[in-house]
Amino acid sequence: MIALPLTPQMLAGVAALEKAVFAHPWSEKSLALLCGKTAFGFATVQGETVTAYGGMLTVLDEGQITNIATHPDHRRRGLAATVLAALLEEARRRNISFVTLEVREGNLPAIALYQKFGFAVVGRRPRFYTEPVETALVMQCNL
Repeated sequence: MIALPLTPQMLAGVAALEKAVFAHPWSEKSLALLCGKTAFGFATVQGETVTAYGGMLTVLDEGQITNIATHPDHRRRGLAATVLAALLEEARRRNISFVTLEVREGNLPAIALYQKFGFAVVGRRPRFYTEPVETALVMQCNL
C-alpha cells in the first residue's frame, strides 16, 4: 500500500478515523489545516475507507507530527510505517531540519515504530494526555 498526499476530499474519512481511535479527535475543519502550505498529511486508502493517516505542521525548518492513526480493522499491516515514511520524505523535500512528536508513554508499539525511524526521547510532559491521564514522551528525529 502507498501513502497518498492528503486532499480536501479525504478529510471526511480522516475525521471518521480520528473519531474511531482518539478520545479527543480533531474536527474535519481542524484537519483541513493539513492541506495547507505550512502543513501536510498522507493517508492510505482502501476503497472508500481511510485506513491510516498522519499529519505534520511546519514552522521554518521545524516539523511537528500532529497525529498518526491506523483504523482498528487495519492494524499490524505496516500502514503507520508507510505514512510515517511519507511524512519524513516530504519533510526532507521541504528542507525540514528536525521533526518532533508526542506519544503516550505507554504506547510501546508506537514508540518502537518511531525509534525504528530514528526518533529519540528528548523530553516528557506529565499528565499531557487525558482519558486516561498519561505522560507524553517528546520524541525528535534529526533529518
